[in-house]
Amino acid sequence: MTTRPLLLGYVRADETASAAELASMTSALASFASTEGFTLGTVYTERDCSTPAAFHALVDEVNRLEVRAVVVPNLEHLGGFDVVSTMRNHLEQHTSARVVAVQAAP
Repeated sequence: MTTRPLLLGYVRADETASAAELASMTSALASFASTEGFTLGTVYTERDCSTPAAFHALVDEVNRLEVRAVVVPNLEHLGGFDVVSTMRNHLEQHTSARVVAVQAAP
């Protein structure tokens, strides 16, 4: 039996996101992980986008566990268009992980 590598998730959910929407996003991340040969660990959910505490916790956990990839529903979950590359670059440059999107942004 081979152990699948760990994949962590990150979701930005505004205050209007319902529990069903969050469950659907988490299910999509889990399905992606399974299909791609990973085990999905913690999915970090950002509720207050003005203070990205979940993002910082994610970076710490990626480094602590030496995780190789982080999955997001789409790249918009890393922030608005002006922020996406900054957050993605920060994650990829300050950890050993790459960012993978389940689907392309609309």
